[in-house]
Amino acid sequence: MPQLKYEQIAEDLRTRIANGEFGAGDLLPSGRDLAEQWDVSRATVVKAYDVLRNDGLVVARQGAGFTVTETPVARPAGGRRAESSRVTGGAPYRRLGVPDRVTPPSPVATALGLTPGEEALRRIRLVLLDDGSPHTLVTAWFPADIADAAPRLALKGPIVEGTTHYVRRETGRFPVEGTDTTTVRLASDEEACLLEVEQPAAVAVVLHVAFDRSHRPLVCEVGVTASHVFEQIDNYPMG
Repeated sequence: MPQLKYEQIAEDLRTRIANGEFGAGDLLPSGRDLAEQWDVSRATVVKAYDVLRNDGLVVARQGAGFTVTETPVARPAGGRRAESSRVTGGAPYRRLGVPDRVTPPSPVATALGLTPGEEALRRIRLVLLDDGSPHTLVTAWFPADIADAAPRLALKGPIVEGTTHYVRRETGRFPVEGTDTTTVRLASDEEACLLEVEQPAAVAVVLHVAFDRSHRPLVCEVGVTASHVFEQIDNYPMG
């Protein structure tokens, strides 16, 4: 399905930000300029900026238009329903370590359909609460075919546009289905240290797998949350 005009404008701005034309805190083109450039109404440009704002990529500045966000947000693992935006449940985070390729634990290898001993690209982030304390430790695992096609995944810095959009631009593949599995166990010593809890500590573990339209896995995320901050709320119709 061809993109609508506002989607084209949003994707063009996203690409320009990803390529470094606009950096964190930079002012983006005005609604008037974009409307003239694309020969569209101001309302269409507003819809384009709404897409980017919902993705946490831009912020509105009173009287100054839109700027590139200076504090990218990330979400805990799971809950990536189609109607949810990137800022839904998003929070500031810290990137931990440098992405590397290692053999993932068995549940992750099974979820990604890897052969025994096959490596995957690992990226780790610590999602924070409003007061800056730890909320969730998330380890994202990307199969080699994704990691090879999207080399920025192997860099230490954050991908401001979000890994989902970046992977889609580089590979043409995007998630259409997700599976979340939640279990409970005791934290490892390393997890307890990063989550700043005393041992023994119970943690909730969400294993999230995103699949493309061919049901090929794009990423497996493992989110570990201390029991005292874990909460899951589901709203659904009854009757």
